[in-house]
Amino acid sequence: QVHLVESGGGLVQAGGSLRLSCAASGSIVRINAMGWYRQAPGKQRELVATMPSGGSTNYADSVKGRFTISRDNAKNTVYLQMSSLKPEDTAVYYCNAVIYTTIIRGGNYWGQGTQVTVSS
Repeated sequence: QVHLVESGGGLVQAGGSLRLSCAASGSIVRINAMGWYRQAPGKQRELVATMPSGGSTNYADSVKGRFTISRDNAKNTVYLQMSSLKPEDTAVYYCNAVIYTTIIRGGNYWGQGTQVTVSS
C-alpha cells in the first residue's frame, strides 16, 4: 500500500510565497514521475508541474518563472516552491506520482490535496 501526504498549503497574500511538500510512503520499489496538479472551484484538474525520475521538468505556462518543482529521491518527496502568487493560483493542489510496488507493477497515485488560497 502506498500513501502520498501533502503539506504546506495555506492562505497567503498576492505576491507571497508558499512551499508545498509531498512525501510518499509504503511498499515502494521505485518512483518514476512525480508532480503537482491543481483544481479550482468549478474547473477541471490541471497540470502544474511534473518531474520524471531523470530530473527534467515540465511546467504549465501559467506558472513558468514563478513555480519550481524539485525532488529528494532519498526521501521519496517532491516539493513545489511557489512565488509571486496570484489570486488565480487559488486551488486545491494535488500531488501525483507513478510508483512501482514491485519490479513490474506500477500505479498512479494521488494525495488528498492541500488548499492554497491567495488573497488580493
